[in-house]
Amino acid sequence: MLTALSVRHFAVVEAINIELGPGLAVVTGETGAGKSLLVDALLLLSGARADSGMIRAGCERAELSASFDLTHLPAARDWLQEAAMDEDGACQLRRVLKAEGSSRAWINGRPATLAQLSELAPLLVEIHGQHEHQALLSRPHQLSLLDAFADVDDTLDQVRAQARQWRELGVRQKALAGSDDPAARIELLRHELTDLERWALPPDALAELNNDHKRLANAGRLLDGSRGVDELLDGDGDYTVKRLLGRARAELEPLAELDPRLAPITELLGNADIQIEEAEQTLSRFAQDLDLDPDRYAELDTHLGHLHELSRRHRTPVENLQAQADTLRTELDELENSGATLAKLATERTRLAADYARAADTLSKARRKAGKQLGEKVSVLMQELGMAGGSFEVELTAQVGADPDPQGRERCEFLVSANPGQPPRALRKVASGGELARISLAIEVAALGLDTVGSMVFDEVDAGIGGAVAEVVGQKLRALGEHRQVLCVTHLPQVAAQGHTHLKVEKRNDGDTTVTTLASLNTTQRHEELARMLGGIDITRETRVHARKMLEQAQK
Repeated sequence: MLTALSVRHFAVVEAINIELGPGLAVVTGETGAGKSLLVDALLLLSGARADSGMIRAGCERAELSASFDLTHLPAARDWLQEAAMDEDGACQLRRVLKAEGSSRAWINGRPATLAQLSELAPLLVEIHGQHEHQALLSRPHQLSLLDAFADVDDTLDQVRAQARQWRELGVRQKALAGSDDPAARIELLRHELTDLERWALPPDALAELNNDHKRLANAGRLLDGSRGVDELLDGDGDYTVKRLLGRARAELEPLAELDPRLAPITELLGNADIQIEEAEQTLSRFAQDLDLDPDRYAELDTHLGHLHELSRRHRTPVENLQAQADTLRTELDELENSGATLAKLATERTRLAADYARAADTLSKARRKAGKQLGEKVSVLMQELGMAGGSFEVELTAQVGADPDPQGRERCEFLVSANPGQPPRALRKVASGGELARISLAIEVAALGLDTVGSMVFDEVDAGIGGAVAEVVGQKLRALGEHRQVLCVTHLPQVAAQGHTHLKVEKRNDGDTTVTTLASLNTTQRHEELARMLGGIDITRETRVHARKMLEQAQK
C-alpha cells in the first residue's frame, strides 16, 4: 500500500507531501490545476522516461519519493530480498531529475537503475489510464489475474513443479546419452576423484591443517618472541617484571604497617607476582614444546598446494572440495551404470509427464470456466460504466508443442469490443484512454482486486461520461477500495463523493509565480468542493444542499 508521496520542484509544484491510507482517495481540482501531476510522479517513480521540462522553472532539480507498506505484498518483498534492497518490510522509491537532463534513482536508499524501478513498481502500484503503463496490458499479468480469479494456486503449483522436474530429468538424460566419449569421461572422473579423495578434507580437519601450517610457518618468530617475553618477565636483568614487582612489594610492606589501608595493595602485588610466575612457566613450556620440524612443514605446505590447485581446477572454494567429490562420484556412478540410469530416468519422466497432463488438464478446465465467468461479469459492468453494447472475452490459446510448460498448456489474452458491431480486439490495442481506464476498472471490480498489487491509480477514468453512469463509476471505485487502496483523479462530483478521503489540488498565482498545492479536505470542505464541481463559479444555496445530500448518500 502507498503510504506517502512527496513531490518537490516538479512542474508547477513547489512542495507537496501527502500521507495515504486504505480505501478510495479521490483527487479533484480546477482544470489545469495539476491533478494528474501525482499520477505523473508515480509514473516517473515506476521508471518512466523524464525530461528537463518537468522541472519547476528556476530550479536545478525535481525530487520525487514514494513509500510503501509491504505487509500484504509478498512478491515485492521477494524482489527486494533477491536484489539485496530489502528494508524491514518497507519500501521507498526515490528519483531526482536534474535540469541538464539526467536523473538518478534509489530503492530503499540504494542506487537503482530505471530498469530495476520498472521491474519493482508493477508489484507495488498499478496505474490505469496511461496506455503504456498498465499491468493489465501484459499477457503474463492477464494470465495471473485469470488464475487468481479461478483460485487455482494449488493446481498451478503442481503444474510448475512437475514441469520443472521433467525438464531437470531431461537435462540429466541428455548429459548421459549425449556424451561423445563416455569411456574418456569415466576415466577423467576417476582421476579427479582420486585426487579429491586423497587431498580434500572435512571442515574441522581443514581448519586444523591451516592452523598447523600457520604455526610451523612462523615457528622461528614464535620461538624468539616467546623467549623474549620470558626474559622480560623473569630474566637476568635488573628491570624484569618479577624483580620490579618484588621491589614494589618490599617498599610497600613497611608503609602498610603505618597505614592498614595499603595492606590490600600489598596483597594485590603478591597475587600479581604469582600470576607472573605462572605466565613465565607457561611460556617456558611453550618454547620447549614448539615444533620446528621442517619436514612436517613441507608436508603441510604440499597438502595446501594440492588443495588450492584442486580449487582452481574445479572452480570452487577449498572448503567445498568434498562436496565436489560427492557430485563427481554421483556422476561417475551414473555413467558406469548408464544403461540402468537412463532407463530409470525415462520411467520417471514418463510418470512425471502423465502427472503433469492430469494437473494441466485440471488447470485448463478451471481456466476455461473462469474465463467465461470473468468475461460475463466484465461485460455486464461495461454496460453499467457507460459502454453500452460493449463486450469482454478471455481468449485462451493452446501452446504449440507437447512438452510440459510451467505456465500450463495455454496462454491468455483479454479481448474487448467497446461498441456494438465491432469485433473483439486485444485489450492492449484499445486506443481510447478513457475507455481503457473504464474497462480496466470493470476487470478489477469483477475480480475484486485478486491480483497482488496493493495500490491502484485511475487517471481520468470518468472521461466522457456523466450522470447516472458517473455515479456507477464512483460506486465501483468505492467497492474496489474495500479490497485495495485506490487513488482516483476525477472531475465528476458523483465520483468524488464516493471517496473515503478527498484531496484537492489548487493552483495559486501571486502575480510573479504559480504554485500548486494539495490539501486533504474535511467534511465541510468536501461540501464546498462538491458544490464547486456541481455549480461552477456561482454556487447557490441549492447547490450546497445538493452537494451535502450527495456526499451523505455516497458515504452510506
